[in-house]
Amino acid sequence: MGGLFSRLIETSDPLLMRQALAWLYGFVRPQRKAIAVLLGLSLSASLLALAQPWLVKTLIDEGLLARDYQTLWHMAAIMIVAGLLGTVLAGVNRYLHTRLSGRILFALRDDLYRHLQQLSPTFYGRRRTGDILSRLDGDVAEIQRFAVDSLFSAVSSVIGLIGAVTLMLMLSWQLSLLLALLIPIEVLWLRWMRRKVEREVRSLRERSADVSSFLVETLPAMKFIQASGQQAREAGRLDQLGQGYMGQLLKVQVTEFFTQAVPGTLTSWCRACAFLIGGWWVIQGTWQLGALIAFSTYMGMAVGPVQSLLGLYVAIQRMAVSLGRVMELRQEPVAVREVPVPRPMPQGTGELRLERVQFSHAGRQGAVMREVDVVIPGGLKVAISGASGVGKSTLIDLLQRFYDPDAGRILLDGADLRELDLGALRRRIAVVSQDIVLFRGTLAQNLAYSAPEASRAQLEQVVQLTQLDSLVQSLPLGLDGLLGERGQQLSGGQKQRIAIARALLQEPAILVLDEATSAVDEATEREVIAAIDQLFAGRTRILISHRASTLADAQLRLHLHEGQLQVLPLETAGHGR
Repeated sequence: MGGLFSRLIETSDPLLMRQALAWLYGFVRPQRKAIAVLLGLSLSASLLALAQPWLVKTLIDEGLLARDYQTLWHMAAIMIVAGLLGTVLAGVNRYLHTRLSGRILFALRDDLYRHLQQLSPTFYGRRRTGDILSRLDGDVAEIQRFAVDSLFSAVSSVIGLIGAVTLMLMLSWQLSLLLALLIPIEVLWLRWMRRKVEREVRSLRERSADVSSFLVETLPAMKFIQASGQQAREAGRLDQLGQGYMGQLLKVQVTEFFTQAVPGTLTSWCRACAFLIGGWWVIQGTWQLGALIAFSTYMGMAVGPVQSLLGLYVAIQRMAVSLGRVMELRQEPVAVREVPVPRPMPQGTGELRLERVQFSHAGRQGAVMREVDVVIPGGLKVAISGASGVGKSTLIDLLQRFYDPDAGRILLDGADLRELDLGALRRRIAVVSQDIVLFRGTLAQNLAYSAPEASRAQLEQVVQLTQLDSLVQSLPLGLDGLLGERGQQLSGGQKQRIAIARALLQEPAILVLDEATSAVDEATEREVIAAIDQLFAGRTRILISHRASTLADAQLRLHLHEGQLQVLPLETAGHGR
Protein backbone atom coordinates (compact mmCIF):
# COMPACT_ATOMS: atom_id res chain seq x y z
CA MET A 1 0.00 0.00 0.00
CA GLY A 2 2.86 2.37 0.74
CA GLY A 3 4.10 1.96 -2.84
CA LEU A 4 0.67 2.75 -4.20
CA PHE A 5 0.44 5.93 -2.17
CA SER A 6 3.93 6.89 -3.30
CA ARG A 7 2.79 6.63 -6.90
CA LEU A 8 -0.30 8.66 -6.04
CA ILE A 9 1.92 11.41 -4.65
CA GLU A 10 4.03 11.32 -7.81
CA THR A 11 0.98 12.20 -9.94
CA SER A 12 0.58 15.65 -8.43
CA ASP A 13 2.31 18.33 -6.46
CA PRO A 14 3.88 16.28 -3.60
CA LEU A 15 3.19 18.83 -0.85
CA LEU A 16 -0.40 19.38 -1.96
CA MET A 17 -1.08 15.64 -2.16
CA ARG A 18 0.40 15.00 1.27
CA GLN A 19 -1.83 17.72 2.68
CA ALA A 20 -4.80 16.17 0.87
CA LEU A 21 -4.08 12.70 2.26
CA ALA A 22 -3.60 14.15 5.74
CA TRP A 23 -6.98 15.88 5.41
CA LEU A 24 -8.59 12.62 4.30
CA TYR A 25 -6.95 10.64 7.11
CA GLY A 26 -8.44 13.11 9.58
CA PHE A 27 -11.88 11.63 8.80
CA VAL A 28 -10.72 8.02 8.78
CA ARG A 29 -8.86 8.20 12.12
CA PRO A 30 -11.97 8.69 14.34
CA GLN A 31 -13.42 5.47 12.88
CA ARG A 32 -10.49 3.30 13.98
CA LYS A 33 -12.59 0.94 16.13
CA ALA A 34 -15.17 0.39 13.40
CA ILE A 35 -12.38 -0.20 10.89
CA ALA A 36 -10.69 -2.72 13.23
CA VAL A 37 -13.96 -4.66 13.58
CA LEU A 38 -14.45 -4.72 9.82
CA LEU A 39 -10.87 -5.83 9.27
CA GLY A 40 -11.43 -8.69 11.72
CA LEU A 41 -14.57 -9.71 9.87
CA SER A 42 -12.76 -9.49 6.54
CA LEU A 43 -9.94 -11.67 7.86
CA SER A 44 -12.41 -14.27 9.12
CA ALA A 45 -14.32 -14.26 5.83
CA SER A 46 -11.08 -14.60 3.84
CA LEU A 47 -9.92 -17.55 5.95
CA LEU A 48 -13.27 -19.29 5.46
CA ALA A 49 -13.06 -18.73 1.70
CA LEU A 50 -9.50 -20.11 1.62
CA ALA A 51 -10.58 -23.21 3.53
CA GLN A 52 -13.24 -24.21 0.99
CA PRO A 53 -10.92 -25.48 -1.83
CA TRP A 54 -8.84 -27.45 0.67
CA LEU A 55 -12.01 -29.04 2.00
CA VAL A 56 -12.95 -29.97 -1.60
CA LYS A 57 -9.47 -31.46 -2.13
CA THR A 58 -9.81 -33.56 1.03
CA LEU A 59 -13.32 -34.60 0.07
CA ILE A 60 -12.20 -35.81 -3.37
CA ASP A 61 -8.82 -37.37 -2.57
CA GLU A 62 -9.51 -38.80 0.87
CA GLY A 63 -13.25 -39.33 0.58
CA LEU A 64 -14.41 -40.06 -2.98
CA LEU A 65 -11.27 -41.60 -4.47
CA ALA A 66 -10.39 -43.45 -1.23
CA ARG A 67 -14.04 -44.65 -0.96
CA ASP A 68 -14.17 -43.41 2.67
CA TYR A 69 -17.81 -42.43 3.24
CA GLN A 70 -17.22 -41.23 6.81
CA THR A 71 -14.58 -38.70 5.64
CA LEU A 72 -16.91 -37.67 2.82
CA TRP A 73 -19.73 -37.04 5.33
CA HIS A 74 -17.46 -35.08 7.71
CA MET A 75 -16.11 -32.86 4.94
CA ALA A 76 -19.63 -32.17 3.60
CA ALA A 77 -20.84 -31.20 7.09
CA ILE A 78 -17.84 -28.88 7.62
CA MET A 79 -18.46 -27.26 4.22
CA ILE A 80 -22.13 -26.60 5.12
CA VAL A 81 -21.21 -25.01 8.47
CA ALA A 82 -18.44 -22.94 6.87
CA GLY A 83 -20.81 -21.74 4.14
CA LEU A 84 -23.47 -20.74 6.68
CA LEU A 85 -20.93 -18.93 8.83
CA GLY A 86 -19.57 -17.15 5.75
CA THR A 87 -23.08 -15.96 4.85
CA VAL A 88 -23.65 -14.54 8.36
CA LEU A 89 -20.24 -12.81 8.31
CA ALA A 90 -20.99 -11.33 4.88
CA GLY A 91 -24.32 -9.89 6.09
CA VAL A 92 -22.83 -8.33 9.23
CA ASN A 93 -19.85 -7.07 7.24
CA ARG A 94 -22.09 -5.41 4.66
CA TYR A 95 -24.21 -3.66 7.32
CA LEU A 96 -21.21 -2.32 9.24
CA HIS A 97 -19.44 -1.36 6.01
CA THR A 98 -22.44 0.66 4.80
CA ARG A 99 -22.68 2.46 8.14
CA LEU A 100 -18.96 3.31 8.12
CA SER A 101 -19.11 4.48 4.50
CA GLY A 102 -22.02 6.79 5.27
CA ARG A 103 -20.31 8.31 8.28
CA ILE A 104 -17.13 9.11 6.38
CA LEU A 105 -19.02 10.37 3.30
CA PHE A 106 -21.14 12.84 5.26
CA ALA A 107 -18.20 13.92 7.43
CA LEU A 108 -16.19 14.76 4.29
CA ARG A 109 -19.12 16.59 2.71
CA ASP A 110 -19.94 18.44 5.94
CA ASP A 111 -16.35 19.66 6.32
CA LEU A 112 -16.21 20.92 2.74
CA TYR A 113 -19.63 22.58 3.01
CA ARG A 114 -18.64 24.34 6.24
CA HIS A 115 -15.53 25.65 4.49
CA LEU A 116 -17.62 26.89 1.56
CA GLN A 117 -19.83 28.74 4.05
CA GLN A 118 -16.83 30.85 5.06
CA LEU A 119 -15.83 31.98 1.57
CA SER A 120 -16.44 35.48 0.28
CA PRO A 121 -18.96 36.58 -2.38
CA THR A 122 -16.00 37.03 -4.74
CA PHE A 123 -15.41 33.28 -4.74
CA TYR A 124 -19.01 32.52 -5.72
CA GLY A 125 -18.90 35.27 -8.33
CA ARG A 126 -16.09 33.60 -10.23
CA ARG A 127 -17.07 29.93 -9.73
CA ARG A 128 -19.78 28.00 -11.55
CA THR A 129 -22.36 26.64 -9.15
CA GLY A 130 -22.61 23.42 -11.14
CA ASP A 131 -18.87 22.87 -10.83
CA ILE A 132 -19.03 23.36 -7.05
CA LEU A 133 -21.95 20.90 -6.86
CA SER A 134 -20.01 18.37 -8.95
CA ARG A 135 -17.09 18.54 -6.54
CA LEU A 136 -19.25 18.54 -3.42
CA ASP A 137 -21.25 15.54 -4.62
CA GLY A 138 -19.47 13.37 -7.19
CA ASP A 139 -15.85 14.02 -6.23
CA VAL A 140 -16.45 13.68 -2.49
CA ALA A 141 -18.29 10.39 -3.11
CA GLU A 142 -15.36 9.16 -5.22
CA ILE A 143 -12.95 9.98 -2.38
CA GLN A 144 -15.17 8.18 0.12
CA ARG A 145 -15.39 5.10 -2.09
CA PHE A 146 -11.61 4.97 -2.20
CA ALA A 147 -11.15 5.66 1.52
CA VAL A 148 -13.50 2.85 2.51
CA ASP A 149 -14.54 0.54 -0.32
CA SER A 150 -11.28 0.35 -2.25
CA LEU A 151 -9.05 0.13 0.81
CA PHE A 152 -11.13 -2.58 2.47
CA SER A 153 -11.15 -4.43 -0.83
CA ALA A 154 -7.38 -4.05 -0.95
CA VAL A 155 -6.94 -5.45 2.57
CA SER A 156 -9.17 -8.42 1.75
CA SER A 157 -7.27 -8.91 -1.48
CA VAL A 158 -3.90 -8.90 0.28
CA ILE A 159 -5.12 -11.45 2.82
CA GLY A 160 -6.60 -13.60 0.04
CA LEU A 161 -3.46 -13.31 -2.10
CA ILE A 162 -1.09 -14.29 0.72
CA GLY A 163 -3.29 -17.21 1.75
CA ALA A 164 -3.86 -18.46 -1.81
CA VAL A 165 -0.16 -18.23 -2.76
CA THR A 166 0.83 -20.03 0.44
CA LEU A 167 -1.56 -22.90 -0.26
CA MET A 168 -0.50 -23.01 -3.93
CA LEU A 169 3.12 -23.42 -2.85
CA MET A 170 2.08 -26.23 -0.50
CA LEU A 171 0.35 -27.99 -3.41
CA SER A 172 3.00 -27.36 -6.13
CA TRP A 173 5.81 -24.83 -6.01
CA GLN A 174 6.62 -25.55 -9.67
CA LEU A 175 3.21 -24.47 -10.99
CA SER A 176 3.28 -21.49 -8.64
CA LEU A 177 6.11 -20.04 -10.72
CA LEU A 178 3.48 -19.08 -13.32
CA LEU A 179 2.38 -16.27 -10.99
CA ALA A 180 5.97 -15.03 -10.77
CA LEU A 181 5.85 -14.46 -14.55
CA LEU A 182 2.33 -13.06 -14.66
CA ILE A 183 2.38 -10.37 -11.97
CA PRO A 184 5.39 -8.28 -13.16
CA ILE A 185 3.97 -8.10 -16.70
CA GLU A 186 0.60 -6.87 -15.39
CA VAL A 187 2.24 -4.26 -13.13
CA LEU A 188 4.31 -2.86 -16.00
CA TRP A 189 1.22 -2.63 -18.20
CA LEU A 190 -0.77 -0.73 -15.59
CA ARG A 191 2.10 1.63 -14.87
CA TRP A 192 2.15 2.51 -18.57
CA MET A 193 -1.64 3.12 -18.60
CA ARG A 194 -1.67 5.24 -15.43
CA ARG A 195 -1.27 8.69 -16.98
CA LYS A 196 -3.90 8.04 -19.63
CA VAL A 197 -6.47 6.95 -17.05
CA GLU A 198 -5.84 10.04 -14.92
CA ARG A 199 -6.14 12.40 -17.90
CA GLU A 200 -9.36 10.83 -19.19
CA VAL A 201 -11.02 10.78 -15.75
CA ARG A 202 -10.22 14.46 -15.10
CA SER A 203 -11.75 15.38 -18.45
CA LEU A 204 -14.87 13.33 -17.59
CA ARG A 205 -15.26 15.21 -14.29
CA GLU A 206 -15.09 18.51 -16.18
CA ARG A 207 -17.74 17.42 -18.70
CA SER A 208 -19.99 16.36 -15.80
CA ALA A 209 -19.54 19.79 -14.21
CA ASP A 210 -20.52 21.42 -17.53
CA VAL A 211 -23.86 19.57 -17.51
CA SER A 212 -24.50 20.42 -13.85
CA SER A 213 -23.72 24.10 -14.45
CA PHE A 214 -26.11 24.21 -17.42
CA LEU A 215 -28.98 22.76 -15.37
CA VAL A 216 -28.32 25.05 -12.40
CA GLU A 217 -28.28 28.05 -14.72
CA THR A 218 -31.32 27.28 -16.87
CA LEU A 219 -33.87 25.55 -14.59
CA PRO A 220 -34.46 28.65 -12.39
CA ALA A 221 -34.73 30.77 -15.57
CA MET A 222 -37.25 28.51 -17.34
CA LYS A 223 -39.99 31.17 -17.38
CA PHE A 224 -37.63 33.60 -19.16
CA ILE A 225 -36.52 30.92 -21.62
CA GLN A 226 -40.16 30.14 -22.46
CA ALA A 227 -41.01 33.83 -22.83
CA SER A 228 -38.06 34.27 -25.20
CA GLY A 229 -39.04 31.22 -27.26
CA GLN A 230 -35.58 29.69 -26.79
CA GLN A 231 -36.60 26.22 -25.57
CA ALA A 232 -35.20 24.49 -28.66
CA ARG A 233 -31.94 26.41 -28.39
CA GLU A 234 -31.40 25.47 -24.74
CA ALA A 235 -32.44 21.87 -25.40
CA GLY A 236 -29.84 21.82 -28.19
CA ARG A 237 -27.20 23.13 -25.79
CA LEU A 238 -28.05 20.38 -23.29
CA ASP A 239 -27.90 17.76 -26.04
CA GLN A 240 -24.49 19.06 -27.12
CA LEU A 241 -23.21 18.95 -23.55
CA GLY A 242 -24.67 15.49 -23.11
CA GLN A 243 -22.96 14.28 -26.28
CA GLY A 244 -19.67 15.69 -25.01
CA TYR A 245 -20.11 13.94 -21.67
CA MET A 246 -21.10 10.66 -23.33
CA GLY A 247 -18.14 10.81 -25.70
CA GLN A 248 -15.73 11.34 -22.83
CA LEU A 249 -17.44 8.62 -20.77
CA LEU A 250 -16.94 6.16 -23.62
CA LYS A 251 -13.27 7.15 -23.82
CA VAL A 252 -12.90 6.42 -20.10
CA GLN A 253 -14.69 3.09 -20.51
CA VAL A 254 -12.43 2.05 -23.40
CA THR A 255 -9.30 3.12 -21.52
CA GLU A 256 -10.34 1.26 -18.36
CA PHE A 257 -11.37 -1.78 -20.44
CA PHE A 258 -7.92 -2.13 -21.99
CA THR A 259 -6.31 -1.34 -18.65
CA GLN A 260 -7.97 -4.41 -17.12
CA ALA A 261 -8.53 -6.61 -20.20
CA VAL A 262 -4.84 -7.24 -20.91
CA PRO A 263 -4.13 -8.53 -17.37
CA GLY A 264 -7.33 -10.60 -17.49
CA THR A 265 -6.28 -12.24 -20.77
CA LEU A 266 -2.83 -13.05 -19.41
CA THR A 267 -4.45 -14.61 -16.36
CA SER A 268 -6.63 -16.88 -18.52
CA TRP A 269 -3.53 -18.07 -20.40
CA CYS A 270 -1.76 -18.88 -17.12
CA ARG A 271 -4.71 -20.91 -15.84
CA ALA A 272 -4.83 -22.83 -19.11
CA CYS A 273 -1.10 -23.61 -18.77
CA ALA A 274 -1.64 -24.77 -15.18
CA PHE A 275 -4.37 -27.19 -16.30
CA LEU A 276 -2.22 -28.55 -19.11
CA ILE A 277 0.79 -29.22 -16.89
CA GLY A 278 -1.13 -30.33 -13.80
CA GLY A 279 -3.51 -32.44 -15.86
CA TRP A 280 -0.53 -34.27 -17.40
CA TRP A 281 0.77 -35.01 -13.88
CA VAL A 282 -2.64 -36.40 -12.87
CA ILE A 283 -2.76 -38.60 -15.99
CA GLN A 284 0.75 -39.86 -15.20
CA GLY A 285 -0.35 -40.64 -11.64
CA THR A 286 2.17 -38.32 -9.99
CA TRP A 287 -0.45 -35.88 -8.70
CA GLN A 288 -3.92 -36.20 -7.25
CA LEU A 289 -7.09 -34.96 -8.99
CA GLY A 290 -8.28 -33.11 -5.87
CA ALA A 291 -4.93 -31.30 -5.65
CA LEU A 292 -5.27 -30.13 -9.30
CA ILE A 293 -8.80 -28.84 -8.71
CA ALA A 294 -7.73 -27.11 -5.48
CA PHE A 295 -4.65 -25.59 -7.17
CA SER A 296 -6.76 -24.27 -10.05
CA THR A 297 -9.24 -22.78 -7.58
CA TYR A 298 -6.45 -21.16 -5.55
CA MET A 299 -4.93 -19.75 -8.73
CA GLY A 300 -8.28 -18.10 -9.47
CA MET A 301 -8.40 -16.90 -5.87
CA ALA A 302 -4.86 -15.52 -6.18
CA VAL A 303 -5.45 -13.86 -9.55
CA GLY A 304 -8.69 -12.27 -8.33
CA PRO A 305 -6.93 -10.33 -5.53
CA VAL A 306 -4.10 -9.44 -7.93
CA GLN A 307 -6.64 -7.96 -10.34
CA SER A 308 -8.38 -6.17 -7.46
CA LEU A 309 -5.09 -4.67 -6.36
CA LEU A 310 -4.29 -3.68 -9.92
CA GLY A 311 -7.83 -2.28 -10.21
CA LEU A 312 -6.99 -0.28 -7.10
CA TYR A 313 -4.28 1.28 -9.22
CA VAL A 314 -7.01 2.65 -11.52
CA ALA A 315 -9.11 3.66 -8.49
CA ILE A 316 -6.15 5.62 -7.15
CA GLN A 317 -5.99 7.63 -10.36
CA ARG A 318 -9.72 8.40 -10.17
CA MET A 319 -9.44 9.29 -6.51
CA ALA A 320 -6.36 11.47 -7.13
CA VAL A 321 -8.32 13.49 -9.68
CA SER A 322 -11.29 13.89 -7.31
CA LEU A 323 -9.07 14.65 -4.32
CA GLY A 324 -7.24 17.30 -6.32
CA ARG A 325 -10.53 18.93 -7.38
CA VAL A 326 -11.87 18.90 -3.82
CA MET A 327 -8.64 20.28 -2.37
CA GLU A 328 -8.85 23.19 -4.80
CA LEU A 329 -12.02 24.18 -2.94
CA ARG A 330 -10.73 23.14 0.49
CA GLN A 331 -7.63 25.32 0.12
CA GLU A 332 -9.51 28.34 -1.15
CA PRO A 333 -8.43 31.05 1.32
CA VAL A 334 -10.96 32.34 3.83
CA ALA A 335 -11.03 36.12 3.53
CA VAL A 336 -12.54 36.71 6.98
CA ARG A 337 -11.71 34.69 10.08
CA GLU A 338 -13.35 34.64 13.49
CA VAL A 339 -11.45 36.22 16.38
CA PRO A 340 -10.56 33.48 18.95
CA VAL A 341 -11.96 35.46 21.90
CA PRO A 342 -14.52 38.03 20.67
CA ARG A 343 -15.34 41.06 22.75
CA PRO A 344 -18.94 41.54 23.94
CA MET A 345 -21.29 42.98 21.35
CA PRO A 346 -21.79 46.70 22.10
CA GLN A 347 -25.39 47.65 22.84
CA GLY A 348 -25.37 51.13 21.33
CA THR A 349 -27.54 52.98 18.87
CA GLY A 350 -25.84 51.55 15.77
CA GLU A 351 -23.18 54.20 15.17
CA LEU A 352 -20.79 53.39 12.33
CA ARG A 353 -17.34 54.89 12.01
CA LEU A 354 -14.95 54.31 9.08
CA GLU A 355 -11.37 55.31 9.86
CA ARG A 356 -8.95 55.61 6.92
CA VAL A 357 -10.54 52.55 5.28
CA GLN A 358 -8.91 51.20 2.14
CA PHE A 359 -10.14 48.23 0.12
CA SER A 360 -9.53 46.70 -3.31
CA HIS A 361 -10.93 43.52 -4.84
CA ALA A 362 -8.27 40.96 -5.68
CA GLY A 363 -7.62 40.79 -9.40
CA ARG A 364 -9.35 44.09 -10.16
CA GLN A 365 -7.82 47.43 -10.95
CA GLY A 366 -8.62 50.44 -8.85
CA ALA A 367 -9.50 50.80 -5.19
CA VAL A 368 -13.11 50.65 -4.03
CA MET A 369 -12.22 52.62 -0.90
CA ARG A 370 -9.38 55.15 -0.57
CA GLU A 371 -8.63 56.35 2.95
CA VAL A 372 -12.34 56.77 3.74
CA ASP A 373 -13.14 58.65 6.96
CA VAL A 374 -16.80 59.06 7.83
CA VAL A 375 -19.08 58.83 10.85
CA ILE A 376 -22.70 57.66 10.64
CA PRO A 377 -24.42 58.51 13.92
CA GLY A 378 -26.71 55.86 15.32
CA GLY A 379 -30.44 56.04 14.68
CA LEU A 380 -30.25 58.15 11.51
CA LYS A 381 -31.83 57.55 8.12
CA VAL A 382 -28.87 57.56 5.72
CA ALA A 383 -28.90 57.75 1.91
CA ILE A 384 -25.90 56.43 -0.05
CA SER A 385 -25.64 57.26 -3.76
CA GLY A 386 -23.08 56.64 -6.47
CA ALA A 387 -22.65 55.40 -10.01
CA SER A 388 -23.30 51.78 -10.92
CA GLY A 389 -20.39 49.52 -9.97
CA VAL A 390 -18.70 52.16 -7.82
CA GLY A 391 -18.76 49.91 -4.76
CA LYS A 392 -21.87 50.69 -2.70
CA SER A 393 -22.75 47.01 -2.29
CA THR A 394 -19.11 46.31 -1.43
CA LEU A 395 -19.40 48.88 1.35
CA ILE A 396 -22.32 46.91 2.79
CA ASP A 397 -20.28 43.70 2.46
CA LEU A 398 -17.52 45.38 4.48
CA LEU A 399 -20.03 46.31 7.18
CA GLN A 400 -21.16 42.67 7.39
CA ARG A 401 -17.53 41.44 7.25
CA PHE A 402 -17.75 39.45 4.06
CA TYR A 403 -14.45 41.24 3.52
CA ASP A 404 -12.05 43.07 5.82
CA PRO A 405 -10.46 46.41 4.87
CA ASP A 406 -6.95 46.24 3.43
CA ALA A 407 -6.11 49.11 5.78
CA GLY A 408 -7.95 51.13 8.39
CA ARG A 409 -10.86 49.89 10.45
CA ILE A 410 -14.65 50.01 10.77
CA LEU A 411 -16.24 50.53 14.18
CA LEU A 412 -19.74 49.65 15.34
CA ASP A 413 -20.65 51.61 18.46
CA GLY A 414 -16.94 52.05 19.14
CA ALA A 415 -15.94 48.40 18.64
CA ASP A 416 -13.73 47.23 15.76
CA LEU A 417 -15.75 44.80 13.64
CA ARG A 418 -12.80 42.39 13.58
CA GLU A 419 -12.99 42.04 17.37
CA LEU A 420 -16.66 41.02 17.42
CA ASP A 421 -18.31 37.64 17.06
CA LEU A 422 -19.03 37.27 13.34
CA GLY A 423 -22.47 35.68 13.72
CA ALA A 424 -23.58 38.24 16.29
CA LEU A 425 -22.32 41.10 14.10
CA ARG A 426 -24.29 39.92 11.08
CA ARG A 427 -27.42 39.56 13.19
CA ARG A 428 -26.98 43.22 14.21
CA ILE A 429 -26.99 44.31 10.54
CA ALA A 430 -30.00 43.23 8.48
CA VAL A 431 -29.84 43.70 4.70
CA VAL A 432 -32.91 43.75 2.48
CA SER A 433 -31.83 43.72 -1.16
CA GLN A 434 -33.56 43.48 -4.54
CA ASP A 435 -32.50 39.81 -4.72
CA ILE A 436 -34.62 38.41 -1.90
CA VAL A 437 -33.76 34.84 -0.95
CA LEU A 438 -36.66 32.51 -0.22
CA PHE A 439 -36.40 28.78 0.36
CA ARG A 440 -38.77 25.93 -0.37
CA GLY A 441 -40.69 25.53 2.89
CA THR A 442 -43.46 27.13 4.87
CA LEU A 443 -44.04 30.86 5.13
CA ALA A 444 -43.26 30.63 8.85
CA GLN A 445 -39.92 28.94 8.19
CA ASN A 446 -38.98 31.64 5.68
CA LEU A 447 -39.99 34.45 8.02
CA ALA A 448 -38.03 32.97 10.92
CA TYR A 449 -34.97 32.00 8.89
CA SER A 450 -32.69 34.58 10.57
CA ALA A 451 -34.38 34.11 13.96
CA PRO A 452 -35.31 30.41 14.25
CA GLU A 453 -36.10 30.86 17.95
CA ALA A 454 -38.99 33.26 17.17
CA SER A 455 -42.31 32.28 18.74
CA ARG A 456 -45.62 31.89 16.92
CA ALA A 457 -46.86 35.09 18.52
CA GLN A 458 -43.85 37.01 17.23
CA LEU A 459 -44.45 35.66 13.72
CA GLU A 460 -48.08 36.74 13.80
CA GLN A 461 -47.05 40.17 15.08
CA VAL A 462 -44.57 40.85 12.24
CA VAL A 463 -47.12 39.59 9.70
CA GLN A 464 -49.52 42.23 10.94
CA LEU A 465 -46.88 44.98 11.09
CA THR A 466 -45.68 44.31 7.53
CA GLN A 467 -49.21 43.91 6.14
CA LEU A 468 -48.73 40.29 5.08
CA ASP A 469 -52.20 39.35 6.32
CA SER A 470 -53.61 38.97 2.79
CA LEU A 471 -50.80 36.59 1.82
CA VAL A 472 -51.33 34.49 4.96
CA GLN A 473 -55.08 34.33 4.25
CA SER A 474 -54.46 33.26 0.63
CA LEU A 475 -52.41 30.24 1.69
CA PRO A 476 -54.49 27.15 2.56
CA LEU A 477 -52.49 26.54 5.75
CA GLY A 478 -51.78 30.17 6.58
CA LEU A 479 -48.35 30.60 8.14
CA ASP A 480 -47.77 26.88 7.61
CA GLY A 481 -48.55 27.18 3.90
CA LEU A 482 -45.78 26.03 1.59
CA LEU A 483 -43.91 28.46 -0.65
CA GLY A 484 -42.51 27.14 -3.91
CA GLU A 485 -38.81 27.12 -4.67
CA ARG A 486 -37.50 30.71 -4.43
CA GLY A 487 -41.09 31.85 -3.82
CA GLN A 488 -41.74 32.12 -7.54
CA GLN A 489 -45.53 32.35 -7.06
CA LEU A 490 -45.19 35.53 -4.96
CA SER A 491 -45.23 39.10 -6.22
CA GLY A 492 -42.28 41.43 -5.81
CA GLY A 493 -44.08 43.38 -3.11
CA GLN A 494 -44.92 40.22 -1.15
CA LYS A 495 -41.30 39.09 -1.28
CA GLN A 496 -40.12 42.47 -0.03
CA ARG A 497 -42.58 42.45 2.86
CA ILE A 498 -41.37 38.96 3.82
CA ALA A 499 -37.79 40.27 3.77
CA ILE A 500 -38.76 43.25 5.94
CA ALA A 501 -40.65 40.97 8.36
CA ARG A 502 -37.59 38.72 8.52
CA ALA A 503 -35.43 41.76 9.35
CA LEU A 504 -37.89 42.80 12.08
CA LEU A 505 -37.59 39.39 13.74
CA GLN A 506 -33.82 39.69 13.54
CA GLU A 507 -34.03 42.88 15.68
CA PRO A 508 -30.97 44.55 14.09
CA ALA A 509 -29.33 47.77 15.17
CA ILE A 510 -28.77 48.66 11.50
CA LEU A 511 -31.12 48.05 8.57
CA VAL A 512 -29.79 48.30 5.01
CA LEU A 513 -32.16 48.64 2.03
CA ASP A 514 -30.02 47.86 -1.00
CA GLU A 515 -32.30 48.63 -3.98
CA ALA A 516 -34.93 46.73 -1.99
CA THR A 517 -37.89 48.60 -3.51
CA SER A 518 -36.75 48.55 -7.13
CA ALA A 519 -39.35 45.91 -8.10
CA VAL A 520 -42.41 47.91 -7.00
CA ASP A 521 -44.05 51.12 -8.17
CA GLU A 522 -43.46 54.41 -6.38
CA ALA A 523 -46.78 54.34 -4.54
CA THR A 524 -46.02 50.92 -3.06
CA GLU A 525 -42.49 52.07 -2.39
CA ARG A 526 -43.76 55.00 -0.32
CA GLU A 527 -45.86 52.59 1.73
CA VAL A 528 -42.89 50.28 2.29
CA ILE A 529 -40.53 53.13 3.26
CA ALA A 530 -43.16 54.62 5.59
CA ALA A 531 -43.61 51.21 7.24
CA ILE A 532 -39.85 50.87 7.63
CA ASP A 533 -39.54 54.35 9.16
CA GLN A 534 -42.22 53.42 11.64
CA LEU A 535 -41.04 49.88 12.42
CA PHE A 536 -37.34 50.73 12.63
CA ALA A 537 -37.59 54.17 14.20
CA GLY A 538 -34.57 54.88 16.36
CA ARG A 539 -32.37 52.44 14.44
CA THR A 540 -29.80 53.23 11.78
CA ARG A 541 -31.34 52.86 8.32
CA ILE A 542 -29.10 52.89 5.24
CA LEU A 543 -30.89 53.31 1.90
CA ILE A 544 -29.32 52.68 -1.50
CA SER A 545 -31.47 53.32 -4.57
CA HIS A 546 -31.67 54.89 -8.02
CA ARG A 547 -34.89 56.65 -7.09
CA ALA A 548 -34.78 60.08 -5.51
CA SER A 549 -38.08 59.29 -3.80
CA THR A 550 -36.47 56.40 -1.95
CA LEU A 551 -33.74 58.67 -0.60
CA ALA A 552 -36.13 61.46 0.41
CA ASP A 553 -36.21 62.58 4.02
CA ALA A 554 -32.72 61.19 4.63
CA GLN A 555 -31.00 62.76 7.61
CA LEU A 556 -27.54 62.13 6.18
CA ARG A 557 -26.52 61.87 2.52
CA LEU A 558 -23.33 60.16 1.40
CA HIS A 559 -21.96 59.87 -2.13
CA LEU A 560 -19.41 57.27 -3.18
CA HIS A 561 -17.15 58.37 -6.03
CA GLU A 562 -13.65 57.22 -7.03
CA GLY A 563 -13.06 55.51 -3.71
CA GLN A 564 -14.19 58.46 -1.58
CA LEU A 565 -17.33 58.58 0.55
CA GLN A 566 -18.39 62.21 0.67
CA VAL A 567 -21.05 63.87 2.82
CA LEU A 568 -23.57 65.79 0.68
CA PRO A 569 -25.82 68.66 1.68
CA LEU A 570 -29.32 67.45 2.58
CA GLU A 571 -30.92 69.27 -0.37
CA THR A 572 -28.70 67.33 -2.84
CA ALA A 573 -30.50 64.27 -4.17
CA GLY A 574 -28.39 61.19 -4.83
CA HIS A 575 -28.86 59.49 -8.17
CA GLY A 576 -27.41 56.41 -9.80
CA ARG A 577 -26.16 53.21 -8.40
